[in-house]
Amino acid sequence: MYDEPQRPDHGPLAGFTVGVTAARRADELGALLQRRGAAVLHAPALRIVPLADDSELLAATKEIIQQAPDIAVATTAIGFRGWVAAADGWGLGEDLLARLRGVRILARGPKVKGAIRAAGLTEEWSPASESMAEVLDRLHEEGVDGLRVAVQLHGEPLPGFVEALRAGGAEVVGVPVYRWLPPEDLGPVDRLLDATVARTLDAVTFTSAPAAASLLSRAEHRGLLDEVLAALSHDVLPACVGPVTALPLQARGLDTVQPDRFRLGPLVQLLCQELPARARSLPVAGHRLEIRGHAALVDGDLRPVPPAGMSLLRALARRPGWVVSRADLLRTLPGAGRDEHAVETAMARLRNALGTPKLIQTVVKRGYRLALDPHAEAKYADG
Repeated sequence: MYDEPQRPDHGPLAGFTVGVTAARRADELGALLQRRGAAVLHAPALRIVPLADDSELLAATKEIIQQAPDIAVATTAIGFRGWVAAADGWGLGEDLLARLRGVRILARGPKVKGAIRAAGLTEEWSPASESMAEVLDRLHEEGVDGLRVAVQLHGEPLPGFVEALRAGGAEVVGVPVYRWLPPEDLGPVDRLLDATVARTLDAVTFTSAPAAASLLSRAEHRGLLDEVLAALSHDVLPACVGPVTALPLQARGLDTVQPDRFRLGPLVQLLCQELPARARSLPVAGHRLEIRGHAALVDGDLRPVPPAGMSLLRALARRPGWVVSRADLLRTLPGAGRDEHAVETAMARLRNALGTPKLIQTVVKRGYRLALDPHAEAKYADG
């Protein structure tokens, strides 16, 4: 019987590596992940056009001041606040707010509603669901034919929203707050793509649809798209903050996980559930062995393992209790060449890292095996 696990002194994400593609609030997301034990690979897939330099936003602001819309739809709190602040910087803030005071304002959710009121305005209506679909339903019920509707955009696609308003007869003025461009330095993005293909990442987080689309576009440009999609389909978990963010990934046939509440905290909590649940756990030599991304838990004790050792450990765990030859193990080692001595060296380091050498048995002239407990061998006999 294996020992009772020790009380862990590490976070639920210890031993896992998580990619962060966010440009905005990346530090906050990275800190949340690291506090729960994860290693974080940050690769902003986009950069934000500074509001003060955004000629498109300036043009839209002047257009609204010159001809007030009948309805304005505010989609995000940070976007609405940023718009008002940018208008102030251009000397147009008071003119913009004066125009909007005579406009029916619909707010996507409570945070946006707070931003509207902080600007001295009052919203007409806001859905409890924070759903743009519900906003659209409301507009269609009331009718938009012949009306001028301003929609505050936020870099996120609003699937069918603008098109549906136009189909209903509305004149739509898009207010492009926070436009996205590819990052100036593509090095971090390329490193994240390489880590995804190599399966040295356990999950990649997405907090905006443009970031997801940008990452896939870069993968396609490098000729890695099929390999990246294969990794995200099976071994590297794509985690999105919400359904809109997931659209570019789903369009490529990928399944994603999303929290019930579309916030960073719930996204991290979801990873705290999903990644440990995906880890392989085996009863070995009277101990409980759990295999994570770059570490193992032995009876709940976190044991960081070198990359070569993790390659060997995963190969042994694919058919626990079965002997794996040195030749087969050698093929799992990146850049190992043809010298089987490399397997012996990596195996010695693996055993040392695990702290319990008897977890892995040497079978003379044949190879190595995980010392699966006898009562478990029938369960794992077919690998």
